[in-house]
Amino acid sequence: MLAKRIIPCLDVKNGQVVKGINFEGLREVGDPVEMGAFYSEQGADELVYLDISASSEGRRTFTDLVSRIAERIDIPFTVGGGISSFEDAARLLDAGADKITINTAAVFHPEIISKIASRYGSQFVVVAIDARMVASMAAEPVEATSLYGNAYWQVMTHGGKRPTDKELYSWAKQVQNLGAGEILFTSMDNDGTKNGYAVQAYSHLAEELTIPVIASGGAGSVADIEEVLTKGRADAALAASIFHYGEISIPDLKRTLRSHGVNIRI
Repeated sequence: MLAKRIIPCLDVKNGQVVKGINFEGLREVGDPVEMGAFYSEQGADELVYLDISASSEGRRTFTDLVSRIAERIDIPFTVGGGISSFEDAARLLDAGADKITINTAAVFHPEIISKIASRYGSQFVVVAIDARMVASMAAEPVEATSLYGNAYWQVMTHGGKRPTDKELYSWAKQVQNLGAGEILFTSMDNDGTKNGYAVQAYSHLAEELTIPVIASGGAGSVADIEEVLTKGRADAALAASIFHYGEISIPDLKRTLRSHGVNIRI
């Protein structure tokens, strides 16, 4: 069995790490280069850098920032935000990213997933999915809504600002078939609340998919992370606020998880 992973997330806007609640009310937290180096030294398994305003503002991820972060860390590094073409992905990988993550572009141009995977390999392609729970207006039930009654997980784009006609589970299966190597699913309803992850959703994703699932949105305690990695069957737990504000240290988190029988690298 592969070890579970702990992944700090650096949401970056205008060159600074920021954090909000439900994708709103963002406030600056710190410098992405220094924070990335700190988490690498603390024993994080991977690092995710998301230029969260790149898609909504129509600009590219800052390649020089990616290079500076990559120079300071020695763990796998995933970067996303504003990646809209194969050339964007290639530029970021060349700048030092170990993987790229795409969200909005994957929805509107799903062929980009296959193109990047064919050139670099599926392991380099993480498809991020932002979704929120909404009431179903369809005459027939949306796939998997029986899990939640008359509601479903609606996929959103452009930093969670624009709704789509896609549903979480069917879209996740589609991107897997197109060549994605991992899914990074963020529950917008849970994001930044520290009330726990959408555990049932991750458990169902694990049943539906054969590729790893990264859980994002809602971590507030060690217990929350343990639950999503065990009951939720996620392969990795991504968190931001609890690490950024020093509420939980990565070494302490890992020691506790290991003591509770979770397979994790110390």
